[in-house]
Amino acid sequence: MENIIIDLMENFGYIGIFLLIAVENIFPPIPSELILTFGGFMTTYTNLNIVIMIIFATLGALTGALALYYVGKIFNKRRLMKIVSGKVGKVLRLKAEDIEKADYWFDTKGHITVFFCRFIPIVRSLISIPAGMSEMPMKKFIVYTTLGTLIWNTVLVTLGSLMGKNWEKIVLFMNDYSHIVLIILVILFIAAIIYFYSKRVKKKTS
Repeated sequence: MENIIIDLMENFGYIGIFLLIAVENIFPPIPSELILTFGGFMTTYTNLNIVIMIIFATLGALTGALALYYVGKIFNKRRLMKIVSGKVGKVLRLKAEDIEKADYWFDTKGHITVFFCRFIPIVRSLISIPAGMSEMPMKKFIVYTTLGTLIWNTVLVTLGSLMGKNWEKIVLFMNDYSHIVLIILVILFIAAIIYFYSKRVKKKTS
């Protein structure tokens, strides 16, 4: 995959990084760290400009994020509430009120969540779906997505440019960062499930 990504970027330049980052936002396993740092390195031996590189990468990220935002809009809160009201909800032990609570939380803290999640591997892409589900205002979604993505892209493209031929060291470091963050997220997810169900058990016993 790495060779294919590099070939596309070398052959298509700005358009290549735009398309790759757009796809990476929809399909998280494609490493944005590789795309962005190599893009930065390309500015050291081609006529590609670092600022334009960052702009195209950010536009690509926003395009991919908007695609997932609309996926979330299709599977909106009302549809989810209907789903959990049936057999699926019984199996997962979810109720319509749980969806209401999650939606309220996203309405009040969604913009901050969208911003900070742009720095977390995999989650940085998937966060667009709940944003669409909760019908987060489009303008607000675009602003916070653009800000978070712009910072992420600027840091990695700049590092790739500064490191030059050693750009792959940044990729290795970011891989370690991704693994650590994912482990932490898994632990937090398991802890949240335990807390959620223990609370349910306490309610039933009382």
